[in-house]
Amino acid sequence: MTEKVVEQAFAGRSVAVPETRQLDVLADLLEARGADVVRCPLVAIKDSPDADAVTAWLARFVAEPPALLVIYTGEGLERLLGFAERVGIRDEFAAALARTRKLSRGPKPKRALRRLALTPEIEASAPTTAGIIATLDGLEFDDGRIAVQRYGAEPIPELEQYLAARGAHADWVSPYVYASAADDAEVVALIERLERGGVDAIAFTSKAQIERLMAVARERGLLDALEHGLKRTYVAAVGPVAAEALAAVGVTVDAMPTGSYFMKPLVRVLAEGLAARA
Repeated sequence: MTEKVVEQAFAGRSVAVPETRQLDVLADLLEARGADVVRCPLVAIKDSPDADAVTAWLARFVAEPPALLVIYTGEGLERLLGFAERVGIRDEFAAALARTRKLSRGPKPKRALRRLALTPEIEASAPTTAGIIATLDGLEFDDGRIAVQRYGAEPIPELEQYLAARGAHADWVSPYVYASAADDAEVVALIERLERGGVDAIAFTSKAQIERLMAVARERGLLDALEHGLKRTYVAAVGPVAAEALAAVGVTVDAMPTGSYFMKPLVRVLAEGLAARA
């Protein structure tokens, strides 16, 4: 698809963007191609309020690097580096990272490691918890300590159970949390706009966005309105985690990039989908 065709696909179309951290990046990509962007950041990303737990984890990591580090997100690794910087052990943490086998869930942890001139020794077969578990099936770690950087602060029961069954000691860390960004009134306005067909497409980039949207709809008695609105809207997900979260609440995902889960591929599949619906 040529750039001209992409621009034609977005011309006169409204695209809702619930992204927070890279809101301007995604919005600029869409606006540069003629889209009318509806900005509604649903969540904010903040450092964990339990700084003591994070710094204690870092101290353990530096003192005795684990047999393996599972990195769920690039955001998480960057937050860990920030905590390490503030307690004066950034260089020590980076050196311990270099000595540790690292399993990357997807491309963003890999990109974060690259900034340290490091690469993951292992990449998950798919950028999901199931992909991590399938990859771990082929590894030996001698019943050792497995460090895991969580996606947000939520437990990961499937991985917890798997590691326990393998006899590994899991050392979990949650360096960031999700919090509300747009107030509820803005989220309600987005749901109402979706219901009346005022949005041509919506692009989800995280599971947390979907959870916040559903939570506000549930609290305000707008679940039916949200379901109706999403059915008449072209729904795109940046990758499998967001797509699975949407499927879990009964939302059909119309488009998702394959193999490269970044903003530019997301914009590309959106354009392809909207062009086909013209």
